[in-house]
Amino acid sequence: MELLTVLEQIDEEAKVLQTNSRADYKAWMPKRVVFTPDAMEEPYGRQIFERAQALNLNIELLKSNRIIGLRGATDRETYKIAKNTLAIVNAPKGAFNLRPIPPSADWQFHLAEGCPAHCQYCYLAGSLQGPPAIRVFANLPAILENTVKFERLSQITSFEASCYTNPLSLEHLTGGLAETVKFFGQRPMSHLRFVTKFDAIEPLLTLDHNGRTRFRCSLNADTVARRLEGGTPSIAARIQALRKMALPKEQGGGGYPIGVVLAPIMPIPNWEDAYNDLFNQLQQNLNFDCDLTFELISHRFTPGSKDILMSWYPNTSLDMEETTRSTKRNKFGGIKYVYTKEQMGYLKSFFFEQIGTRFPQAKILYWT
Repeated sequence: MELLTVLEQIDEEAKVLQTNSRADYKAWMPKRVVFTPDAMEEPYGRQIFERAQALNLNIELLKSNRIIGLRGATDRETYKIAKNTLAIVNAPKGAFNLRPIPPSADWQFHLAEGCPAHCQYCYLAGSLQGPPAIRVFANLPAILENTVKFERLSQITSFEASCYTNPLSLEHLTGGLAETVKFFGQRPMSHLRFVTKFDAIEPLLTLDHNGRTRFRCSLNADTVARRLEGGTPSIAARIQALRKMALPKEQGGGGYPIGVVLAPIMPIPNWEDAYNDLFNQLQQNLNFDCDLTFELISHRFTPGSKDILMSWYPNTSLDMEETTRSTKRNKFGGIKYVYTKEQMGYLKSFFFEQIGTRFPQAKILYWT
């Protein structure tokens, strides 16, 4: 391979992995879209195929239901190939056995797995196996109908749709999130929840959600977003999307219940000033009555996720120094590195005071 070609590839990779959260974000377009035979038998799978065709994307029809061609010679190359691949597959049988996900919701279910963003603290690094390709499930109608089995008769049941993906980041390619919102809009005893770092909300604004979908936006201090959240819209753009989703329909908004997920909270240099600026932006934009919640999540990592993230982002500036953290063990003996009790106390006190003062009507759902 000629030296010029090698340098061009290195430069392209650097742009992909180091793109900051910014105002000129453009919707993700995969370089490769693959469809399994099973997916092509589903009406929703064929709808995605038609969308991909209309967008002139590079489409491959696989001969089997196994996704191939995701691995490169190195971890970085594998990451690059996978992150540019959209695979349309059927969700496996195990996906229909829903699992509880406290404190976020009663149950989690999945429209897809994987995310096109390049967040250097990515929690999916420790949750999903194999190369980080984005897999969209073509058997969406069956996935949605399955949630009915988990409804409680006497009280509202909540369902989280963004544990393993960022569904709004894929909506221009799939249309699946709109179908999900409409489905839950017709289920009086079920509420849908999803969180996103993306701002392409237009397909959702006019839907009949009937107040049963909560749109939650993942936010952070601007310096954290710019440094660590590659391939995502700016914080200002996300807050504008949050505002528009919350505004009443008669004012051109979506009329949705909304939420702010502050994550991952980090005691960066001058963190009080940085997060104070974020709260100023929120207060200026959410200056009207709305159904608002907050979820507060401090940064944590496991030994396994650290290894994966370091292979994806070897030059990251993310602080993952174990010696300055406390350890937390789950019931299976797994280790998680969290901030010390003293640090947690400072952070929690600051965020609770800010929210209580600026948004007294809002609910803080949890701190973790």
